Amino acid sequence: MKVVITGGAGFIGSHLCQRFIADGVTVVCIDNFCTSRKSNIAELLKHRNFSLLIKDVIQPFTDYELIWLAGVNVVIHLASPASPEQYRRLDLETALVNSTGTKNMLDLALKEGARFVLASTSEIYGDPEEHPQSEKYWGHVNPVGPRSHYDESKRFAEMLTMLYHRKYGLDTRIARIFNTYGPGMQAEDGRVIPNFITQALQGKSLTIYGDGSQTRSFCYIDDLIDGLYRLTMLPNLGGTIVNLGNQDEYEIKEIAALITSLCSSPASYTYCKLPEDDPVRRRPDITKAKELLDWAPQVPLVEGLARTIEHFSQTGS
Repeated sequence: MKVVITGGAGFIGSHLCQRFIADGVTVVCIDNFCTSRKSNIAELLKHRNFSLLIKDVIQPFTDYELIWLAGVNVVIHLASPASPEQYRRLDLETALVNSTGTKNMLDLALKEGARFVLASTSEIYGDPEEHPQSEKYWGHVNPVGPRSHYDESKRFAEMLTMLYHRKYGLDTRIARIFNTYGPGMQAEDGRVIPNFITQALQGKSLTIYGDGSQTRSFCYIDDLIDGLYRLTMLPNLGGTIVNLGNQDEYEIKEIAALITSLCSSPASYTYCKLPEDDPVRRRPDITKAKELLDWAPQVPLVEGLARTIEHFSQTGS
């Protein structure tokens, strides 16, 4: 079996590459390292079943690259900046990797008769008026706001993926990924958990946007990878869209207090203005994942945070 994973050197991508390699699958990782690190896949590069194609998937594939990718059975499209800090800096690139890049990967899957899995996001729900968010909810998104290049391009990617499913009969699956954390995140990622952990370990005041009452749910990386793997590998799921995330909901100020406690850091907080269009509440309905994938998160938040803090303490990121 041969799997192509775009964004395979990223946080989620590198963990997913490891999972497939452990199962004896041949993996081709595609990445241009605009937000990822080669160190994430350093050990994988030594493995005979793993290869790296350094490429921006916004660009068409060359004939040589198509020969390299021939015979692929599964295409998993993870490539995209994913944190607000990243997709603000790479705004146009974000819009294009989720539109042109998605089309290029869909065309590869169609050419090879491969299964296609899109890594979408809970951001397609925007600032939701439904809570928790189920896959039937269409979302509440500002189409021209300061983060729309991420939200709307992911919505476009979903539309294009379902179009290929309906028009060409391509076996496509869409994972709407909610907040995920764990070892391998970058300290400068810009998302709340690495921000809080880095500040707490340095004995700094934790930066809280808004009053901290906004909520999120956090899924540990091992649980997320298990869900993605099941969505990819189980049969008869063509056209499926499924939420992957943890249903436990916490206020941001609760997360701040928990991390300062686990880091034995002074509980000091600095409050800043909430960014425009930042969602007030976010929690997935994972009923569908439980029914179709027999999947639910297993790692409690305290345990997952402790593992992540230990990793940051040892590596600095």
